[in-house]
Amino acid sequence: MSRPVVAFTRQYFPDTAAPLADRADLRLSPADEALDAAGILRHVAGCGAAVATTGCPFNASVIDQLPELRLIANVGVGYNNIDVVAATRRGIMVTNTPDVLTESTADMAWALLLAAGRRIGDSERWLRDGQWNRWAIDLWLGADLHGTTLGIVGMGRIGRAIARRAKGFGMNVIYHNRRALPPGEDEGARWADKAELLSTADHVILVVPYSADTHHIIGAAELAAMKPTAVLVNIGRGGLVDDVALAQALQSGQIASAGLDVFENEPRIHPDLLAAPNAVLTPHIGSATFRTRRAMCDLAVANVTDWLDGKPPRTLVNKDVLPA
Repeated sequence: MSRPVVAFTRQYFPDTAAPLADRADLRLSPADEALDAAGILRHVAGCGAAVATTGCPFNASVIDQLPELRLIANVGVGYNNIDVVAATRRGIMVTNTPDVLTESTADMAWALLLAAGRRIGDSERWLRDGQWNRWAIDLWLGADLHGTTLGIVGMGRIGRAIARRAKGFGMNVIYHNRRALPPGEDEGARWADKAELLSTADHVILVVPYSADTHHIIGAAELAAMKPTAVLVNIGRGGLVDDVALAQALQSGQIASAGLDVFENEPRIHPDLLAAPNAVLTPHIGSATFRTRRAMCDLAVANVTDWLDGKPPRTLVNKDVLPA
């Protein structure tokens, strides 16, 4: 029998694919460029498994044109780049890499919250521009975190990790999910409906997955409901926030500042956001530590190994699909 073929749609760490070398034929990416639908069809054709990233669109049309494909192992906790319904219909397993990036991404939420709240970005640019020549009582006044109210939208693994960190700042934490968490799983936070959270929180962090239901959950109306002193942080997914409405809210002073690691059409950024001095912008680096990114790759490869062994992958998303 011919050996299974595993495609890597991006370049990862040099030895990422090493555990599979004796088990499968490897089709490595010749360049570290995100593949579009046509590129995926060329590169993954004839492969039984594909190791992908969130930038690789495995939509229904692509999936239906890859008859040999049995597994898509996404490197990332999110998988909105994959049509899971279409994959399940075709008997294709989809996996992600949860847990291993939880703490690093929660750290990043705090980095953005501190930077946006304390005006780190624009004050540093001002300093580098040579404008600091005296001290003043009102020089670069920012927002306190300690003793304020933090609103978390999405109280999953990362949301709970953020809430744990908030205890060290003495913050009052409220959160919004579709339903309240059982006592003991909420990190001492209180469930609130979305309207209450937006109107009462001093700082709002978005940590929900992207879907049709969460598209633009923060738009013009939601921004208008927030405090004018509020800080908005998005480490979830681009598309949760209406970037145009946010840029307008920042420009008008409707909210104080924002920290964004994800954007609607990344890597393209709306020019009005780029021009906003009260926005701290980072290039989707929430999980970008050496240890975490390596762990994500290792877990994706472990899912492929499970498939080669005829076992259900350890982080299977569509659990109704089992190995043939």
